[in-house]
Amino acid sequence: MVTLNFSDRWSQYYDVMAGTPPRDTLLAVLERFGTPGFAIDLGCGEGRDTVELLRRGWQVMAIDGTEEAIARLLQREDLPHPERLTTQVARFDQVQLPSADLINASYALPFCFPADFPALWQQIEASLKPGGRFAGQLFGDRDTWAAIATHTHHTRAQVEALLQNFEVELLDEEEKDAVTALNEAKHWHLFHIIARKPTDSAKGI
Repeated sequence: MVTLNFSDRWSQYYDVMAGTPPRDTLLAVLERFGTPGFAIDLGCGEGRDTVELLRRGWQVMAIDGTEEAIARLLQREDLPHPERLTTQVARFDQVQLPSADLINASYALPFCFPADFPALWQQIEASLKPGGRFAGQLFGDRDTWAAIATHTHHTRAQVEALLQNFEVELLDEEEKDAVTALNEAKHWHLFHIIARKPTDSAKGI
């Protein structure tokens, strides 16, 4: 397996992402809620999704593993309603998730160490209220970065197993040759997900 340190590249990534619109999966999941509630933006980065959640009336806890990401979020000139925002700097193996109506994790979970992923996913399931939703991405096993030992990647069967306790509202598998945000060639293998925790306690967690 390949090892690769992304820590010295996050600043470049945040620079490129500055001012970009919210992710499509976030916009799609927000259409499924009648009224705003409490959302966790897990792996929030510089805040493109956090800003949209706040703009739409949500209370938001924005969590990221780097202090720089949270600092950039709080310094955004377009940050609406900061009184509805709480922030936390925590790695995936440290995070403690409160009860939430929505957990948004746009392109974030693949950066969880494989050994830590099962506990993180269990916590995501447990933290969602009945009727709450998860929105985000997982990376597939044919993705270029699947060779990186510190990343978590899944086969489609594994993704379906992770979602067995949810009502799956979107599971879109995408595979393409393109570039990264830093304009580097990459084969992408992605799963775009929106999943609802059932209100029936016998089916949910």
